[in-house]
Amino acid sequence: MAHAEGQQHPISVYLKIWGLLFVLSAFSYMVDYYNIEGYPRWGLILLFMMLKAGLIVAIFMHMAWERLALMYAILLPPLLVLVFVFLMTFEADYTMISRGIFFGPGS
Repeated sequence: MAHAEGQQHPISVYLKIWGLLFVLSAFSYMVDYYNIEGYPRWGLILLFMMLKAGLIVAIFMHMAWERLALMYAILLPPLLVLVFVFLMTFEADYTMISRGIFFGPGS
């Protein structure tokens, strides 16, 4: 009996993921079609983008079947970068408010 190289997954998994990516893309286009504006627009676009990126990484890059250590090595640094960006946005608001208080309104 020969040792098989790599893993083979059923084609139905890939077809279902392609279908789900198509549906998520359609929802993303519907945000523009229905003229959603402001923060809800960007929130929905970012949500659909992250969902699609997560599906692509999990299924097509085989992260769903990898060891936990490899998943942490690949997925944890971008997650920490997002946390730092989130913290910097609040710090920027605090800095802008502090400048307004101490330096007064700009001319």
